[in-house]
Amino acid sequence: MNFSANLGFLWTELALADAIRAAKKSGFDAVECHWPFDEPVEEVKAALLETELTMLGLNTRRGDVAAGDTGLAAVPGREAEARAAIDEALDYGLAIGAGAVHVMAGRADGDKARATFLDNLDYACTQAPSDMAILIEPLNPHDAPGYFLSTTDAAAALIGDLDHPRLKLMFDCYHVARGEGDVIAKVTALMPIIGHIQFAGVPGRGAPDLGEIAYSAVFAAIRDAGWTAPLGAEYKPGGPTEASLAWLKKLP
Repeated sequence: MNFSANLGFLWTELALADAIRAAKKSGFDAVECHWPFDEPVEEVKAALLETELTMLGLNTRRGDVAAGDTGLAAVPGREAEARAAIDEALDYGLAIGAGAVHVMAGRADGDKARATFLDNLDYACTQAPSDMAILIEPLNPHDAPGYFLSTTDAAAALIGDLDHPRLKLMFDCYHVARGEGDVIAKVTALMPIIGHIQFAGVPGRGAPDLGEIAYSAVFAAIRDAGWTAPLGAEYKPGGPTEASLAWLKKLP
């Protein structure tokens, strides 16, 4: 298996360019991030070129985090902010050669929120470069109470309704395990619509060799289902990132 370092959680004490270099030094095959918008684009591009690592993806801004925002795209009445966040993420992603943008839904519910989300996802898919995917990710209700998208079934229904080839599912094994369970069955069944896969230990969101999920079996099932792209290590290291990387050698 190949692995991507999620630099939203790993090496957070470093500037993004230096975190990219640290990921390369530690043996990762790619990188991804959360909200890189305050990081100088040219420095990030230079680090990616130097390391020959691909930036798999980034997220749209959450909005007013202090007020409780965790995304905007499904929040009725905030369409202008949501589309500005989409434009920003697409522009930054294009500049650094990112493969995908995760459009964050936010806290909302009901039919109007669903229609708003679909409209904003259609906008994102229409505006995205032809080689960039648009991702949606269900977040479990323990970590993200009130988040509009909380199940893979709901995500699959949205993807089916919009029916745009660029719209894909971000399948986070951690969120699925915490919110739905049966990770192997779900990732296997949903493989045709998956655009990226992430993982972390359950329930603590630490390294994948900690917790109740046997990731050796999960990774084997993902490999057997035909997945070849890097899997995203999106976990909280609980200390220096280097001290949490034993799994890189023993799990694959």
